[in-house]
Amino acid sequence: MTAATATGPGRVLVARRLVLAAAALAALLLAVLLSLAVGARAIAPSAVLDALLHGGSGETAEIVRTLRVPRTVIALMVGAALAMAGTVMQGITRNPIADPGILGISQGAAAGVVLAIAFAGVHSLTGYVWFAFLGAGIASVAVYAIASSGRGGASPVKLALAGAAINALLVSVIHAILTTDAATLDEFRFWQVGSVSGRESAVIDQTWPFLVVGTVLVLCVARGLDALALGEDVAKGLGQKVATVRIVGGLGATVLTGVGVAAAGPIAFVGLAVPHIARAVAGTDHRWVLPMAALIGPVMLLVADVVGRIVFPPSEVPAGVATALIGVPFLVALVRRRTVSA
Repeated sequence: MTAATATGPGRVLVARRLVLAAAALAALLLAVLLSLAVGARAIAPSAVLDALLHGGSGETAEIVRTLRVPRTVIALMVGAALAMAGTVMQGITRNPIADPGILGISQGAAAGVVLAIAFAGVHSLTGYVWFAFLGAGIASVAVYAIASSGRGGASPVKLALAGAAINALLVSVIHAILTTDAATLDEFRFWQVGSVSGRESAVIDQTWPFLVVGTVLVLCVARGLDALALGEDVAKGLGQKVATVRIVGGLGATVLTGVGVAAAGPIAFVGLAVPHIARAVAGTDHRWVLPMAALIGPVMLLVADVVGRIVFPPSEVPAGVATALIGVPFLVALVRRRTVSA
């Protein structure tokens, strides 16, 4: 009787999470359909499906396959990557306002792109990808090395402080280059605003392997993040290797942030807001929170991109701007409804 009573609430919780995950998946499919159908030229859903499933011909089918499909796929990848990266960053640092930029990762990627434009003669999105990854990796290693020195190792406070210091340094480097090189400034500002438009399928080919690797890494530390939420001493008492969780999780978050920033530029707010929305929906178990974030992140980015296409036609508002307009109300409502926890 006791066992049945104990397992009953657990089964109800699992069933509830599965229902909510199915709802999030349905919302994602709807957002994908909107992304493929809505734009400067509206396309009927039947025409979209015909172009995708039946090899439809003509101008409409060409728009869907060559322009909107790559844009939509990149939004899916970037939204999932940034959402999972933000979730892990909040778990590692136990800081509810952490996002992929807290350890200098986003600024590292931006610095890599600026240096590539100014000194390596790189002038294409497919070229930016590798320099963005390199910059993100160097920045994250520098932050962890600084935080690990001295007593106590890489504690959440030391990670945040080291990240702030590296962020400030990289911002200074970026501004120093941009203010002395007008050509680099002119080219970089289009990437810096953050957008999924104008991306080619080659960007997808270059980044999807990193998305897979980053996802595997962060899923491997899901249990460790649950233990860290209880405090370092408790986590160690539960048999978790805290340093390993932080290194593997930080590496995964770095790779995922590199994917997002390399493919679309610095998209704001997804990595900050989505983890809280995912926890509100799925609870605190990171084995559920991470997949839920991977579903909700692309929904937010796709909806933001669609909204950006239609608010000021025929011009477009970049997705990096629209995500704040979409995400702020969600986060404000969440803060008003309940206590935010990492």
